[in-house]
Amino acid sequence: MVPVIIIIAAAAALFVLYLLAIRPNTGRREIMRPFQERPVAHRGLFDNRTVPENSLPAFARAVEAGFPIELDVQLTADDRLVVFHDASLKRVCGDPRKVCEVPFEELEQLRLLGTEERIPLFEEVLELIGGKVPLVMEIKPEGRYIRTAEMTSAMLKSYSGKVCLESFHPMVLSWYKKNDPGMPRGLLATDFFREENTQPGLVKFLLTNLMLNFLARPDFISYNFHFSSQPSYRLCRALYRPVNAAWTIKSQKELEAASKIFSVFIFDSFIPEEQEEYKR
Repeated sequence: MVPVIIIIAAAAALFVLYLLAIRPNTGRREIMRPFQERPVAHRGLFDNRTVPENSLPAFARAVEAGFPIELDVQLTADDRLVVFHDASLKRVCGDPRKVCEVPFEELEQLRLLGTEERIPLFEEVLELIGGKVPLVMEIKPEGRYIRTAEMTSAMLKSYSGKVCLESFHPMVLSWYKKNDPGMPRGLLATDFFREENTQPGLVKFLLTNLMLNFLARPDFISYNFHFSSQPSYRLCRALYRPVNAAWTIKSQKELEAASKIFSVFIFDSFIPEEQEEYKR
C-alpha cells in the first residue's frame, strides 16, 4: 500500500506543475495599454446587412469612429493572406468550400452576405488602417497556420501601427514567441465543453483550462465573456493577474458587467458608450 505521505507529495507536485503550466507572461503588461483605451470593434463596425463583417467598409467605419479593430487572418490555397473569419465560405459567401482550399483568384469572385463587397487581402486592410487605430489580429487555426504566422510576421515588419495577435492555437503563439518575440501575443480561449466543436476530449480539457500556456506564455488571455467563471481561468486571473480581454461583448449591459473583470473589450452589435471606467 502506498504511504499517504507519498500520495500527498505526488498530488502537491502535480498541482505545482499545473500552476506552472497555466502561467502566462506577466512582464509586459504595458505593451497592451493601446488596446485598453477604447473597446475593440469585432471584425470592424459591421451590420451584416449593407456593411458586412471583415470588409473594407467595416474597417473604414471603425477607423472613422476611432475604435481599435479585431480581424481574422487565414491563408488561401495559393498562399495569399485574406481577412475572413469562418473556415468555410458557406455562411458568408454561400460557397461550401473552405478558404484554405481556394485560390485567391476564385475568392475574388465571391461576395460577402449578398452585398457587393468581396473578401479583402490582409495587405489591403493594413493599407486602409494605416496605423490610425490599434489592430488585434487573430490567426485562424485552420489550414497551414504556421505558414500563416510566418507570412503575417513578415508583412507586419513594414507596418508602423500598434498590433497584437491572438489565436486559439497555442502553437501559433509558440511560433511567435520564438521567431517574433516583440509581437504582443494572446491566447484565445473558452469553455470548449460548452461550445459546439469536434475536438477530442483531452484537447478540449487542456485548452479550456489554459494548460498549454507553458508553450506560448501569452501576454494576455482573451476569454469568452460568458464563461469567465471557469475555474482555471479564475485561478489564472487571481494568481498571475494577466491582461484579460473579453469576447464578444454584445450590449452596453454586458460591457458594464465585463468591466469588473476585464480590461480589453471586443464588441459588436452595438456602439459602446464612452466611459472612463473602461479605459483601465
